[in-house]
Amino acid sequence: METPHEPYGPHEPYGPHEEVSGRRPWVVGVSGASGTPYAASVLRTLLAAGEAVDLVVSRASRLTLLDETGIGFRDAHWRDDLCRWLARGADGTPDAFEVPAEVADVTHWAPGDLAAGPSSGSYPAKGMLIVPASTACVAGVALGLSKDLLQRAASVTLKERRKLVVAVRETPLSGQTLKALVTLDEAGAVVLPASPAFYAGATHIQDLVDFVAGRVLDAAGVPHKLYRRWEGELGGDRDRGTA
Repeated sequence: METPHEPYGPHEPYGPHEEVSGRRPWVVGVSGASGTPYAASVLRTLLAAGEAVDLVVSRASRLTLLDETGIGFRDAHWRDDLCRWLARGADGTPDAFEVPAEVADVTHWAPGDLAAGPSSGSYPAKGMLIVPASTACVAGVALGLSKDLLQRAASVTLKERRKLVVAVRETPLSGQTLKALVTLDEAGAVVLPASPAFYAGATHIQDLVDFVAGRVLDAAGVPHKLYRRWEGELGGDRDRGTA
């Protein structure tokens, strides 16, 4: 007679037919706010750094992407569309960047798929970056509406106490939005307005985009070299002839 399996001990945390997956992605949510070049810069850098990525592109953001870049994002052809998007520079140059080979390992989830991996707290994600975050997205996450996968994944990230970075892109901000941002801050999210700085010696629109993307990655703890950091020297970047 077969004896029942004993409870799993500290050296046997999984059943006989279970396997441990080493993949722990960053969930990147792209909402409908203006600022799709910010998302492209974050995605390129995450992939170049060897980070796994799960991508959620909202329905509203697809209209923004089409308007800002001329690129349609289609579920049936999402990988080809993503490669075109990541290759495009912030100034509109179509092949300004080499697309990281790691794009082949990106997992895409449709925004209406509420049974997707990131909708569950047991899904092994590192955290979530919403770039850019619209005010509607901010309000939905703050209220816990979970009306689509992007909002649901953000709510899961908060309840699991994982890192959530919200790169809000709107100006001016209404009182309702400010209250929602305070709610997110109190829940543990990093509220990061998409506000480029100029002390790093920006000479091109891509420099300004990369600064914001770099700050998002700083908040997530992902190493990068997207911008020159402040070193306590006034005018230092001008003196060095920053490109």
